[in-house]
Amino acid sequence: MIKDGISRLFIKLDAIALIVTGDEALHVHFKNQVKLAIMNKAAKLHQLLRRSTLDFLMEAHNGISAKIVEEAGFPCIWGSGLTISASMGVRDSNEASWTQVLEVLEFMSDATHIPILLDGDTGYGNFNNMRRLIRKLEQRDIAGVCIEDKLFPKTNSFIAGETQALADLDEFCGKIKAGKDSQGDDNFCIVARVEALIAGLGMAEALKRAEAYRQAGADAILIHSKRKDVYEIECFAKEWGGRHPLVIVPTTYCHTPTEVFRKLGISTVIWANHLLRSAIGTMQASAECVHREESISSLDTHIVPLQEVFRLQGDEELRSAEKRYLPQSNHSTRAIILAASRGELKELTETRPKTLIEIAGQPILHRMVELLRYKHITNIHVVRGYGKELVKGSFECIDNDEHENTTDLYSLHLAQAQIREHCLVLYGDSMFRPHLIDMARQSKAEIALIVDSDLSRKSLRRDLVICDQAYVHEFQYHEVYLQHCFTSTVKEDTHGEWTGILALRGQGCELFRHTLETWAKRDDFRDRDLVEFIDELAKSQKIQVLYTRGGWIGIDDYIGLEQASNFYA
Repeated sequence: MIKDGISRLFIKLDAIALIVTGDEALHVHFKNQVKLAIMNKAAKLHQLLRRSTLDFLMEAHNGISAKIVEEAGFPCIWGSGLTISASMGVRDSNEASWTQVLEVLEFMSDATHIPILLDGDTGYGNFNNMRRLIRKLEQRDIAGVCIEDKLFPKTNSFIAGETQALADLDEFCGKIKAGKDSQGDDNFCIVARVEALIAGLGMAEALKRAEAYRQAGADAILIHSKRKDVYEIECFAKEWGGRHPLVIVPTTYCHTPTEVFRKLGISTVIWANHLLRSAIGTMQASAECVHREESISSLDTHIVPLQEVFRLQGDEELRSAEKRYLPQSNHSTRAIILAASRGELKELTETRPKTLIEIAGQPILHRMVELLRYKHITNIHVVRGYGKELVKGSFECIDNDEHENTTDLYSLHLAQAQIREHCLVLYGDSMFRPHLIDMARQSKAEIALIVDSDLSRKSLRRDLVICDQAYVHEFQYHEVYLQHCFTSTVKEDTHGEWTGILALRGQGCELFRHTLETWAKRDDFRDRDLVEFIDELAKSQKIQVLYTRGGWIGIDDYIGLEQASNFYA
């Protein structure tokens, strides 16, 4: 459908150009553009190998390097066997299995829109292996494969190449025929790589093999040489006479002017390993620098910013997709975390607020923020007070500079501008399982509390509730509402403990904010806490109770701290 739309667009532009300018050359250009737009990757590679102009392929060895090659402007990617295996830390001797290579290729293909020509070594076996390889490459939208006439397992051509035996000519021709017979797309390309010059078998053998491979159905011939000059390539190209597309890999004769290749009628030049080699040098220098200086400060100005990594990963597309496919309530949900008080853990909070006490190596507050962001709640405000200069992260801060003489309700009043649309209010000294955030976010109630019906926690004083009905294990078809909320020891008629999660939605936000403003005018407002506020609000407004069983820890004292450690253990 997309290709049809592009085709129609170019046809319209073509007609306009011909009418307005009468330029036949422009007319031909538009026709070529239409063809290019509707080509698949295999067709693009097939055309690239056969056109009269010289083209260049650059190696890539993973998704991000493939994207860099495409953005640099290359029309095709060389999926180098050497660099793919090197990136895995193994030798270029078929130590990486062909299925592992396929997995890398799939990432490369998904990350780019231009064709990929795989360096397929010897085809990973005989004709039968070759047939399966072709089918699997086409499934991953790989445009072609280059196979070399050596024995499996292969050894890199630049490692004692003259001692490496070549495949039987007829056997290799059979492998090419098997590959061509197996391809589903007529445009899929098989490039036959001739290693006779590398093996020291001479020009006559190289020409003999190349012609046999052409007749077997190869779409192009790659002639390989390890000389530091272009002499062998020049001799071969002149004898070859342009009878079939010719591909070269000038790794050793890299100082030859490119114009020489054009004059020889070369179809395609492959820069076979240069991205990896340049990356290795940079990584070695960076690692040595950081190890030597025990710091990354001097390195920071010489490396790309993280935003460039995110861009290459396609982060912007994900953000756009999230807006399209995720429930919009996820993005409109706000979170206010009350974290201004020092808490009761005096020795542990001499130099930091309680919310920054580490549980299993991570501060309580950072765990909560990480959980909210995991649930796609990114509009997060933290009310900080004691040790506020230490409270920072991927959230907005609201300062309660009177934290020593005020309560959590006063802190919430400072953040009242954020109580709108859909808002979660959470205590900053608690830890929650993800499903509790889901319960609060998915509730349709205008005002709701998450209440734990399990009263087995050991902490003495808690925020307790009495509801119009107790928790029952069976699914409840009718709603449960709050009657009283208070801080005390457990009583017989207590139905549960408030977890510290308050959910407000729509009119509930307006009502809550209006009542909070009314309370703020009271003389005793600075002494009243959030539990008292909720208790009084329940006398005039319906506050829904959402029961849970466990799944959270309130760190009110040393008992809670011990339970929190076990909670994450």
